[in-house]
Amino acid sequence: MGAHDVCIGSHRVGPREPLLLLAGPCVIESEQHCLFMAERIRAIADRLGLSYVFKASFDKANRTSLTSFRGPGIDEGLRTLAKVKSECGVPVVTDIHTPDQAASVSEVADVLQIPAFLCRQTDMLVAAGRTKRVLSIKKGQFVDPSSMSQAATKAEAAGASGVMLCERGTTFGYNNLVVDMRSLCIMADLGYPVVFDATHSVQLPSASGMVSGGDRRFVAPLARAAAAVGISGLFLEVHDDPDSALCDGPNMVPLRDLEALLTTVLRVRDAGGL
Repeated sequence: MGAHDVCIGSHRVGPREPLLLLAGPCVIESEQHCLFMAERIRAIADRLGLSYVFKASFDKANRTSLTSFRGPGIDEGLRTLAKVKSECGVPVVTDIHTPDQAASVSEVADVLQIPAFLCRQTDMLVAAGRTKRVLSIKKGQFVDPSSMSQAATKAEAAGASGVMLCERGTTFGYNNLVVDMRSLCIMADLGYPVVFDATHSVQLPSASGMVSGGDRRFVAPLARAAAAVGISGLFLEVHDDPDSALCDGPNMVPLRDLEALLTTVLRVRDAGGL
């Protein structure tokens, strides 16, 4: 392992390790749905030799509208994630939105995700680091990649067992994002495993008025480009019926398309010797 490679259960994550897949629905819609999705995605990951961590949020605290579905809340959400771990045998990752959530969420989650809007919040990073879990810190849409070294240092100083840095696009004009692939190289040069969030990178924030829009057509080309540059992990929100999803449907990958997408990404990564 490299100096900053991380371990998530039995998975080793780094540039020379098997590709890490963090994937699942945007938000916990029901226990049954999470179990179904985790089983299906795990089977695909196993066939392709990927390290897999199930992702779903118990609360989406940064929705566009006050009336948007946010999730079941922390208590019910953690019960669901615990059941996914026990029944599907996979680690789980979920995001926290306040420092006081860190300790209780870390009792279930193997990885704590720091949302992009909160990547500069010292109290959040310190509280998450004190859990001694691995953190996945999303780069803010307003942050240059080199500045993410400070976020990682705060988390490590507080005791985090590992840090991954995640690219999810940069604000580009009104209601749009752009991905600068140089950021993957810059963050990798900081010494941390880099994850590319291919689904939030095609989000169109608040573009649909009361909700955020998105264009999933661009998930595959961006994921291939990131694999060619070099990544340790790929973050994808996946749903069996994205058009009926309760959150972020326009940018989620349909479950039926997931295996073909990942197969191509792996070929590109292997071709680059990364």
